[in-house]
Amino acid sequence: MEIKEKFPGIFLIDGKLAVKNQISGWRPFGEQLIKVGSTEYRFWDPNRSKLAAAIMKGLKVVPIKEGDKILYLGIAHGFTASFISSIIGKNGIIYGVEFAPRVFNELLPVTEKAKNIVPILGDARKPETYSWVETCDVVYVDIAQPDLTEVAIRNCKAFLKRGGYLLLAIKTQSIDVTAPAKRIIDCEVEKLRAEGFEILDVRSLEPFEERHGFVVARM
Repeated sequence: MEIKEKFPGIFLIDGKLAVKNQISGWRPFGEQLIKVGSTEYRFWDPNRSKLAAAIMKGLKVVPIKEGDKILYLGIAHGFTASFISSIIGKNGIIYGVEFAPRVFNELLPVTEKAKNIVPILGDARKPETYSWVETCDVVYVDIAQPDLTEVAIRNCKAFLKRGGYLLLAIKTQSIDVTAPAKRIIDCEVEKLRAEGFEILDVRSLEPFEERHGFVVARM
């Protein structure tokens, strides 16, 4: 068995993505666990997580590390966040904003186990409604809105520290169902550049996610 640390806290085990399991035996989404010596790992399915898909598509930088503070917009039921939770550890924290009450209720059992996720029922387009959130190292955005990049920029200006990172999942069909995906992704990237963001990497997520892109940028 080959275990390689691809990024801090993110491993490849025989070519499959995994993180160290922060709670022994915890598999909130039915994922596979494997124990190597005294360490338990939880496999991270790139078909269910845009960040995992981006990593498997060759993402050059994952700026998430132990102790980070993260604002996660569109946290949904917490699949990706549960893996980020393991990476940042007990000294880190995720402020997870979700708009849909039904999905938010599915998130709550995850946050009860992973003590470093703070669930926020709110609208990412209105950052003033959760203005109590502290300055963060990373803003992670995965929302289905035509103005998703503008929402990301607004939240970064409110909460992201200078030199902090934006991780942006671009759902091109939420923006324009007719234009080519690459053209839309390029357009959204230019919006970030116009606001002074440094673009570190851009990846298409196909075949894991059709018509999706993933951007890592620094403010």
